[in-house]
Amino acid sequence: MFKLSWLRRTLIGLSCWVICAAASALDINQANEAELDSLKGMGPALSRHVLKARAEEDFKSWADLLQRVSGMGPGKAKQFSAQGLTVNGQTFPEAREPKHHGQQRP
Repeated sequence: MFKLSWLRRTLIGLSCWVICAAASALDINQANEAELDSLKGMGPALSRHVLKARAEEDFKSWADLLQRVSGMGPGKAKQFSAQGLTVNGQTFPEAREPKHHGQQRP
């Protein structure tokens, strides 16, 4: 009986964690102005640029976003992606790949 109870609590905990992780992601094609403004470093001017460009057409990729939104560069994209911003569910590529400095040792 103890094992079943422990297993049940573990599964419930993992389910809650997965739900919370999914809820923390914010897709730029769905976000409203207040949600964009809540990102550290976004600001009202940049969020307006994002919304104006998105009104013409949804962003297809991070490259599309960077090309169409004035004031949005790779540094900002990496910063926002680290805070949970996605484009069509994708994080910014640089945010996923750690940079290796120098040579690797064998």
